[in-house]
Amino acid sequence: MGIAVQAVSKQFGSFRAIDNVNLDIKTGSLVALLGPSGSGKSTLLRMIAGLESPDSGQIYLIGEDATYRKVQERQIGFVFQHYALFKHLTVRQNVAFALEIRKVNKNRIRNRVEELIDLVQLTGMGDRYPSQLSGGQRQRVALARALAVQPRVLLLDEPFGALDAKVRKELRTWLRNLHHEVNVTTVFVTHDQEEAMEVADEIVIMNQGKVEQVGTAAEIYDNPASSFVMSFIGPVNVLPAASGILPRNGKGLGSKASTPQLSSDRAWDESVRVFWRPQDVVIQLQPTDESVPAKVERVIHLGWEIQVELVLEPGQTVTAHLSRDDFDRLQLQPHQSVHIKPKQVKVFTDYALSPR
Repeated sequence: MGIAVQAVSKQFGSFRAIDNVNLDIKTGSLVALLGPSGSGKSTLLRMIAGLESPDSGQIYLIGEDATYRKVQERQIGFVFQHYALFKHLTVRQNVAFALEIRKVNKNRIRNRVEELIDLVQLTGMGDRYPSQLSGGQRQRVALARALAVQPRVLLLDEPFGALDAKVRKELRTWLRNLHHEVNVTTVFVTHDQEEAMEVADEIVIMNQGKVEQVGTAAEIYDNPASSFVMSFIGPVNVLPAASGILPRNGKGLGSKASTPQLSSDRAWDESVRVFWRPQDVVIQLQPTDESVPAKVERVIHLGWEIQVELVLEPGQTVTAHLSRDDFDRLQLQPHQSVHIKPKQVKVFTDYALSPR
């Protein structure tokens, strides 16, 4: 196992940043720690790096207990959001810095630096200073510098957070390809769901200092373990179960959902909610047994798909995503009356039934 976190907790004053977290990260994998601000992802990363010490629990790196080892003893490469490059040093000197501190042979340093500059696609830029580089190029230098000492584990704290959207998109693909070449166990922190889903082999969803779910992008999106995960990963519609949108026969419920048993003398508790994705909203012009009436409020053209905002009779709102072909077939207009039903919905284990 590349990284093993066992029953780790960390508290800052009265704030519990990490709450009894257990996590296994495979050797050579590329893993994203994903969650909202304050979820504990950066704190967990810093404890793996040795920049913070856990209050309790153990951290193992490549099978060795590293819980209380110093940073320099862990063979960690760490990349910060804001590059942290030495402004007075060239690209070549920045990449060589850690090797020079370790008093590595000068010929080996020269060869390693040139190898890394080529690897991060900055050939010919070795004599430039950070001020002469773009944001994306600076982050590549930071990654080359972290890789110079051939770390056992590479840690990245929101590495693309300071870059504009276009550069972030380009660097995601580059990081994925780079990881395949260097094959070092890599963990990166992000709050960008698309970034995590595009880059990572596995995603660790964090919330309030705890791990909500670990899995591939497909596993987490298609089979969320909690209402938080489903709400955090991708857009979702949330309605009371009593709205009538829940299939009466239980068909269309996701595999992680709790399958309800509805009957004429039972009704959903008001706190129970049904979750369904915009792409799972079926819009019909005619009613069926499984549909409910709705009215088109707004139509938004997003290029490759159409977003339709709908209002149900009780005033609840639903967002649907349609292909252009489906939209052209329906010819929807604002204020038009339609009928909707879900392809599938999810109801999680916090539901409760109560008698009428």
